[in-house]
Amino acid sequence: MDGVTLAPPPGATVGLLGPNGSGKSTLLRILAGVLAPASGVVTLDGMPLREAGRRTVARRVAVVDQDATTQVELSVEEVVRLGRIPHRRPWSPSTPRDDEAVHEALTRTGLADRASQSWHTLSGGERQRVQIARALAQDPRELLLDEPTNHLDIQHQLDLLSLVADLPLTSVIALHDLNLAAMFCDHVLVLREGAAHAAGTPSEVITEELIEKVYGVRAVVTPADDGPEPRPSIRYLRR
Repeated sequence: MDGVTLAPPPGATVGLLGPNGSGKSTLLRILAGVLAPASGVVTLDGMPLREAGRRTVARRVAVVDQDATTQVELSVEEVVRLGRIPHRRPWSPSTPRDDEAVHEALTRTGLADRASQSWHTLSGGERQRVQIARALAQDPRELLLDEPTNHLDIQHQLDLLSLVADLPLTSVIALHDLNLAAMFCDHVLVLREGAAHAAGTPSEVITEELIEKVYGVRAVVTPADDGPEPRPSIRYLRR
């Protein structure tokens, strides 16, 4: 990364865009505190992340990776219950608040009727929903998602991003699909070779010129006519 600044507005859904290798996943890892920046600082409520402590960060910031798997036989509820680890002492029993948070997360993600189902029997889209439920069980205020729509069909992509965009959280999502970013993100940051290339609302940033310069692809960008915030749609042209 090189000179990237990101300050998500509270409650906003921010899309990280850019081609493969542009730095989207790296930036998410830095925001999560998994990677330490060589220079610069990540702050949480004004405090440097490295000074906040891992447990404090885990209670505030939840991460959903591209893929999640386990060889352990777990139920959906058991996976979601992992989100309560930052709020409990080692080996301590579940509290009523733990149970309430797990139930709320399962209900919000439409998984309450799947609580006892085995994780290994779920489809890719269902597993991603479980990972979001696990993240919600943490009671976070910030949610970081690394290309959560990978390997999902169109319906599951729309359902998952609708769920995330409607959450009362600050969300930062790495995405490949520009149309999905335009539909669901309040703001976008376009990365190119580890640097910030453009930032703003989707209608301000996602232009034909930017797509050709950053992605090397010709496209037609059509602004939407309805809604308070115009949402552009993108059609790619064959070479």
